[in-house]
Amino acid sequence: MFAQPRIVVWYFQLQMEMKRILGVDTGEARVGLALTDDLGMLAHPLETIETAKINPLKRIAELVEERAITTVVVGVPRNMDGTSGPAAEKAKAFIEKLRLAVTCRVVPWDERLTTVSAQRALREAGHKAKNQRAIIDQAAAQILLQSWLDAAAMTIDE
Repeated sequence: MFAQPRIVVWYFQLQMEMKRILGVDTGEARVGLALTDDLGMLAHPLETIETAKINPLKRIAELVEERAITTVVVGVPRNMDGTSGPAAEKAKAFIEKLRLAVTCRVVPWDERLTTVSAQRALREAGHKAKNQRAIIDQAAAQILLQSWLDAAAMTIDE
């Protein structure tokens, strides 16, 4: 029995590309990072960059080279009505600077409510609010990257 052609094509594309994708949740004090697995199907928390101590653009550029990242997905926090507020404008400025710092593709992605979702997931996993600060940005980056991966998979499937 043969597999369905669409599944075979999808699997072949994954095997050929084997790309690593980085998710970025920007913030004033911290930048959360998430990375895909080797198949590019699942997002996993990676690290949190303390912006007072480390230049996030420099650290992301290092990771792009070290991990052979092909795409960086950066969250843009839009308002619930879809408009851009001050945080979205800062994220867009960050994206423009990042495009100059890395050699791979940089993609903006709507990240409405990712931090709220991350807080809820961490609370449900038993993390107390005071202990969430170190990992909340990574979890938000994981959620936004996974939503981008899921949307990309749906596009391939259609």
